[in-house]
Order: sequence, then structure tokens, then C-alpha cells
Amino acid sequence: MNHETQLLDTYSATVINAAEKVSPSVVNIAISRATKHPHRQEQEIRGSGSGFIFTPDGYILTNSHVVHDVKDIDVTLNDGRNAKAQLIGDDPDTDLAVVRISLSNLIAAQMGDAKNLHVGQLVVAIGNPYGFQYSVTAGVISALGRSLRTINGRLIDDIIQTDAALNPGNSGGPLLNANGEVIGVNTAVILPAQGICFVIPINVAKFVAVRLIRDGKIKRSYIGVGGQNVPILRRLVRYHGLAEESGVLVVAVEQNSPAQKAGLLEGDIIVGVDGQAIKGIDDLHRFLTEREIGHEENLVVIRRTEKLVLKIIPAESRPTFDNN
Repeated sequence: MNHETQLLDTYSATVINAAEKVSPSVVNIAISRATKHPHRQEQEIRGSGSGFIFTPDGYILTNSHVVHDVKDIDVTLNDGRNAKAQLIGDDPDTDLAVVRISLSNLIAAQMGDAKNLHVGQLVVAIGNPYGFQYSVTAGVISALGRSLRTINGRLIDDIIQTDAALNPGNSGGPLLNANGEVIGVNTAVILPAQGICFVIPINVAKFVAVRLIRDGKIKRSYIGVGGQNVPILRRLVRYHGLAEESGVLVVAVEQNSPAQKAGLLEGDIIVGVDGQAIKGIDDLHRFLTEREIGHEENLVVIRRTEKLVLKIIPAESRPTFDNN
């Protein structure tokens, strides 16, 4: 046996072992949604996705966009068993959700760590593309530290990019390392490009899953502004010693919001908060986490040519996110 054949056999054995290790935990998720039209009868839309069992008592991780606002969730295991699932909670801002089934003898996938991954590392993806149950693809990590914008406008940071082929229906399935440990949740494909697929790191997914099981949602702070990114005049940057040459222009302030109570006005430019420079809306989103709820912070703004420091107390976010 020559060296190349040995390498191929080793590669194949690694993929096979990783896939076999997690296969009892991977599930197919079938959903139905009711759509309402003003002048038409209510219609039912069916879809499917993937997920994986991460606790022996039936908790399953998947994508929010798979199960958000659905009427029924049906889960099929790799051994053929079927069960109705209960939605425990979903978080559109990270595109993650937890559902639960009540079946015995469930096998949970082994969780890995996404902190020490390397570009070029072998990965295996498992899911149910186009309804074809339990499809395995392999590839490598193409890039680390990418940012992915969800349908709600928020950025998810530290996204894993892989060329392991993903297709519609793979959403919510696991990405594995060579040891068969879950290192991420498959979430998005860039179409029509080939080989550009994005995965939410398992470290993020574990944090979100714990909060969803506990609270049914993720608590985030909000201040109640609508904003857009704008450049700041260089003379103002120099005069005030600003760290960045851009900020968030306030175009709307909600009634009775933390922003209004702090004295924020339309036309102000937010340039800093809590000692951190704010160069755009994404920086502001990263700041608005659960930690800030109810804590007074210093909001630095440029008003015309003045630099002001306003005291603001972020509140808990509302159920829906609208670019605050």
C-alpha cells in the first residue's frame, strides 16, 4: 500500500468514526407554519431542518429560523423513532433554538471546544439536506473569526467558515471535529457561491442553550434609539481626541426609553459608552448585552460641536428587536 492510499484510508476512517459517533444524536426536524393572507384562506407551509440531542433528557439544539413561529414540530431520530417536540425557546439574534422531546434511551452528542480551532482543520457536517435524512459531508475550516448578520440585524461574531458542503435542510445540524465532538451549529450557506458555509461556535451555542432552558429567551439590554453609521468631521475628531472617525447618528428616540430619559436627542452622534469607542451600530449592539441591564453607564455623544457625557441606564430588551 503506497503512502497516498494510506493517507486516504486514514482520512476516510476519521470521517467515518466521527460520523458514527454522533449519528444517534442527529435528528430531522419537520415543521409546519400557518400563513395568513388578508383575502385568502390560511395556508400551511411545511419545512424541515436538522438538530442534535445535547442532553440525555431530550433537549435538542437547532436554528431559530428552523422553528421560529411554527405550529407543529416533529422530530425523527436516526433509529426511526418519531416524537412531537416542544419549543423551549429561540433566539433570532444568534439564530439558535432549543426544542425538547420526551423519549427514553436518548444519546447526547459530545460537546467540543471551539476556542482552539485552526484554519485547515478537518471537519465533518451532518444534517438532512432537502429531506434526505442523515447526510455526511467533510471539509476543512476555511476561516475563523468571521461575522454573520442575522435576519434581525445583529452581528454574530467569531463565526466559523467551512467548505464542508451544506444545503437547505442542513440548518441546525452539528459540525464535528476529527474526534466526533460538536464544535458548532451549521447555520447559513452563501448562495450562489459554493463552499462558503457558516457555523455558530459551540461555545456560543452552549451559553445560549442554558439561558433558553432557564428563561425561554435571551435577555439583552436596549436604549431605544434608531441610528445609522456616519463619519465625523476630522476637526472634531482631533479637537475632542476621539478614538474613531465615525459614530452612530441618532435618527430616532423612542418615547419613555432609556435614551429619552438620559437626554439623548435626534442628531446626536454616539461615539463612546462605558469607556469603549463606538464607531458604528455593530459596536453598539455588542455593548448591549444582559450585563448592562439596570446599570448606569456613561454615554459619550457629539452634539453639534460639543462633546457631552450622558448618564444612561439600559433596560431589558423587548420581545422583538428593531435595530436599537
